This record gives sequence, C-alpha cells and structure tokens, in this order.
Amino acid sequence: MSGTPAAILFDLDGTLLDTAPDMVGALNRLRAEEGLDALPFALARASVSHGSARLVELGFPGLAPAEFARLQARFLELYAERLAAETRLFEGMDVVLAELARAGRPLGIVTNKPSYLTLPLLAALDLQAPFAAIVCGDTVSSRKPHPLPMRHAAALAGVAPQSCIYVGDAERDVQAAHAAQMPALVATYGYLKPDEDWKAWGGEGAIGRPLELLAWLEHREA
Repeated sequence: MSGTPAAILFDLDGTLLDTAPDMVGALNRLRAEEGLDALPFALARASVSHGSARLVELGFPGLAPAEFARLQARFLELYAERLAAETRLFEGMDVVLAELARAGRPLGIVTNKPSYLTLPLLAALDLQAPFAAIVCGDTVSSRKPHPLPMRHAAALAGVAPQSCIYVGDAERDVQAAHAAQMPALVATYGYLKPDEDWKAWGGEGAIGRPLELLAWLEHREA
C-alpha cells in the first residue's frame, strides 16, 4: 500500500472497545446458573473477538445442538443486561479518534456483532458521533470474512475500499479487508491467543497499542 488512507475502519470487540470484561462476565454468570465454576478471565478473553458461539463452546464444550442453542440464547440475554458495565475504549483510543476526527478523516466500524447489541453499546458509551459508517453483523446479507460489509462501510464513508484501511484483531478481519481490496492492520493488543501467528495473516502492518495507529499514518504521509 502506498499513500495515506482516506478513511479508517475499525473492528469493534478487541480493537476499538475492550468488551471482554462484560462478555466474559456474562459467560461466567451463565456457568454459575448451570452449576459450574467461573473460567479464568485470561483464558476466556482470547475468544471474545469470535463472538458468542465461540464463548459458549469454550464454556460448555461438547453440547448437543439444541442445548447449545439454549445456552447461547441465554448468554446473549445475560450479556445484553450488562452491555457497558465495564466495557471501555482501549487506552489511548479516545485520543486516536479525536485526532482522526480533527484531521477530517472519515471513520467507520465494521463488526460481526449484531445491531441490537452494537448500537445500544455505542450509545451507552456516547460513541456514535465520530463514525460515518457503522456496519453490524446484520446490516448487510453477509458477515466478515466476506467483503460485503467492508465495501458497504466504504460506501457509507464516501470513499473507495482501496482508500480505506481496516484495523482488526482477528484473521477474518484481514481476510475480509483483502477480499474488499482494502489493506489491513492487525491490532495485536486485542484478543489474540498467545500462540496465534498473526504475522501469517498477511496484514500490511500491526499496532501494539491504539496510539501507534497515529504514528503509522504519519509514516505513510512522510
């Protein structure tokens, strides 16, 4: 990639917001309802970017489909009750968003989280205003790693996909971006497992904390 991206698109869980405390909390409340001990936070944190299905699989391995569906539905109920109790922007992300907005860059969110969870969460944290595009898991007919959500976000932001960069913490984020002809940065501060080889995903770069995004963009402008 050459030049500076016109628009910056973010994944939500594990990139923009640290949602793990509330999502792992919901999982452990569900385990308590089912008579099980809490899972260690560090173990469950690494699965948060992969959504409710992965968390329920982690908390209740080997379930029959009907029982899995019951527990997943209950997990989502518990999570919806406490969407923003402990969820916050990752440290430094407030500065990043303010600086990008000041510079007039269109910003967007592309997440597989459904809209009935994403939009109230952003509202609770007063975060809707900076974003020209908010594409949830049910906004269009396909979810990441399909490129359609990325292309839709670029259109909402008023730029070509090639003029965006997507920042995410999962392999499917890089896959979705590349399928949309969009470069990708890996947020290594997000919900990666210790043994995940994120370098093999083929992203155009990586940031170890949110503030590094500003330095990365400045380097592109130089």
